[in-house]
Amino acid sequence: MAKKQDKIVSLSHYDVLKGPHITEKSTLLSEQNAVVFRVAKEASKPEIKAAVEALFDVKVTGVNTLNQKGKTKRWKGRPYKRSDIKKAVVTLAEGDYIDVTTGI
Repeated sequence: MAKKQDKIVSLSHYDVLKGPHITEKSTLLSEQNAVVFRVAKEASKPEIKAAVEALFDVKVTGVNTLNQKGKTKRWKGRPYKRSDIKKAVVTLAEGDYIDVTTGI
């Protein structure tokens, strides 16, 4: 008897999602059934939705994105600029959840 094949996940999904963005605000958003991820700068909302649904096996109801510009800071008197990042707030369907403290 043949072994049942697991669902194959495209490697491009791992290029879209860089990791969870864990802050105090994102923790409060989890009460509204939303998760915040750092994503690739060129990722679109449909790509983010497809990646989250494929990797975590959940139903996504909405994706909101924002580009956060890097701050200019000083270290030992010399200015430097933090990197720009793109974040995605992913709203999940009722009953679905993602535990960002565990691995995939």
